[in-house]
Amino acid sequence: MNSPTGRRKHDAHLHRPRAPRAQQLQRCPDPIGSGGVVAAGHEVVVSDLYAMGFNPVSDRRNFTTVRDANYYHQQTEEANAAAHDGFAPDIQAEMDKLFWCDALILQFPLCWFGLPAILKGWVDRVFASGGRIYGGGKWYDRGVFSGKRAMCSVTIGGPPPIYSDRGLNGPIGAILFPINHGMLYFVGFR
Repeated sequence: MNSPTGRRKHDAHLHRPRAPRAQQLQRCPDPIGSGGVVAAGHEVVVSDLYAMGFNPVSDRRNFTTVRDANYYHQQTEEANAAAHDGFAPDIQAEMDKLFWCDALILQFPLCWFGLPAILKGWVDRVFASGGRIYGGGKWYDRGVFSGKRAMCSVTIGGPPPIYSDRGLNGPIGAILFPINHGMLYFVGFR
């Protein structure tokens, strides 16, 4: 997956709402397409979770290996899969995209002050512990993705003033802190 142009690569994970909200998203600025990173000459790989039929439920189907068939413990199974290349093909493909990219763009509508369920499920399944994505001292500044960038392209369901310091919902930076710090920075993205 090397870039023939030598330009930065970007990986975008999109959450495209179903109608009627899909029409609202189409009116929003597109950081990926024309006028965005593609127009700037960057190589882009897009994971449109709905189009992919991505399953957000984390369970034994995440793995092709089994550490303990009698008791399911997510982190134990993740560590075993990391040690034995035992992640399911859909998860491994998404992990490969993260290792390939220089920058990650999460594009989504804000849902209940957080990620939409399908995108949260993507994080739960793909950001696996056991050393592949995090664990064993690999977090924050020492994270697997340190040196890589990430950003959120977020649509909100209200006017900007309600997402301010004195706004009804509070500052957007505070709302996005669990995503920016607790998910992205936790695995090393800046």
